[in-house]
Amino acid sequence: MTSAAKGEPAIPALPQSLPRYANPLIDWLLSDGWNIVDSGELLKALAVRMLTEGIDVWRMRMTLRTLHPQVIGVSFTWLKGQGDVEVYEAPHAILQTDEYRNSPYAAIFDGAGGVRRRLDILGAVLDYGVLTDLKAEGATDYVAMPLVFSDGKINAITFATRRPGGFFSGELSQINDMLPVLARLVEVHAMRRTAKTLLDTYLGPHTGERVLNGHIRRGDGEDIAAVIWFCDLRNSTALAESMPRSDFLGILNDYYDCVAGAVVDHGGEVLRFIGDAALAIFPTSGGGAGKRTCSSVECAAAAALAAAAEAERRLDDLNERRAAGGQQPLGFGLALHIGELTYGNIGVPGRLEFTVIGTAANEAARLEGLSKPLGHRLIVSDEFARAYPAPWISLGQHRLAGVAAPREVFTLSGEALSAMRTIPATAAA
Repeated sequence: MTSAAKGEPAIPALPQSLPRYANPLIDWLLSDGWNIVDSGELLKALAVRMLTEGIDVWRMRMTLRTLHPQVIGVSFTWLKGQGDVEVYEAPHAILQTDEYRNSPYAAIFDGAGGVRRRLDILGAVLDYGVLTDLKAEGATDYVAMPLVFSDGKINAITFATRRPGGFFSGELSQINDMLPVLARLVEVHAMRRTAKTLLDTYLGPHTGERVLNGHIRRGDGEDIAAVIWFCDLRNSTALAESMPRSDFLGILNDYYDCVAGAVVDHGGEVLRFIGDAALAIFPTSGGGAGKRTCSSVECAAAAALAAAAEAERRLDDLNERRAAGGQQPLGFGLALHIGELTYGNIGVPGRLEFTVIGTAANEAARLEGLSKPLGHRLIVSDEFARAYPAPWISLGQHRLAGVAAPREVFTLSGEALSAMRTIPATAAA
């Protein structure tokens, strides 16, 4: 008995260890499984535990539906004898395929309580495409079960064995009983994965990571050096007035596939879409943003130029397709600049945004404004030209709005810019 205050009843001592769950799979999930933070690793460890408990599982696949612009679900497949879990991201279009319609997943997601097919008996029912393949690989029994999240969303998990006679009924009862616990664990994984996906998609990978790591207060910021990319769609007003808004939205997405897609593929981070303009950075110091931060200004400049060349190539390909459809070509202006910035969190308490502030960002936008009157798609500042050796062509001294002294600006010939496409996206990283 434990001691108690004077006049109070004694408190019984707790036993040294609480009783274990009768189902060893549940017991394992709530102890060891709880500490595994990756769904694939959890599936692999669960399979090993099931084998330890005598459940002769040969193949397991867990499919979790997700909220993602391109992906409808993620599947994790464990196969006995193979070390790694295979991860497959299914596109939204898979829902329209016979592969999906003729699968147990369609039945599970439509509300079936479960699917079981014995594959080693005479007259085995092979009514799903996957069953023929599994039978050919020696499987004797196949089971698909729903994995239901707390919001009612139905996911799925499947089990197959090669053991003669298939699964025992007691084993299936054990598996079925532990599914609610497994569902809660992988739901936590899925929620974090969804949060990261949405933050990466709508804020950018580095900004999204900052938010997840708690950098969410207004005024949080850091000083960085970066190459600044500012681009704008040509003749956007005339285009918008000549067609329905839905058609113009499609043009904007095609255009951003060219310019913003090239930025992302070469390690930069798009910070803002401003109508038909985009602001992006290639950091050269500090925490920065993007897939990687360069260790030098020359590295960041090389990545930005490679992205510019790739954007040109993509736009040329897009214009070929537009010409084949009788549509007018698209164009853009692009400015590249280098400067010191503050990368931080601004706005009002109810609506915050990560962006960069500083005179260099404003100057990049002013530089892009020169591209149209000067008749060149690419304009770079004198700071950028000094930072990266190239066959620069001077376009003379020009005044920028809000900047006291004239600035010399430069461009590249089309041939020189095309040569930049060969710069690896990871150069000098």
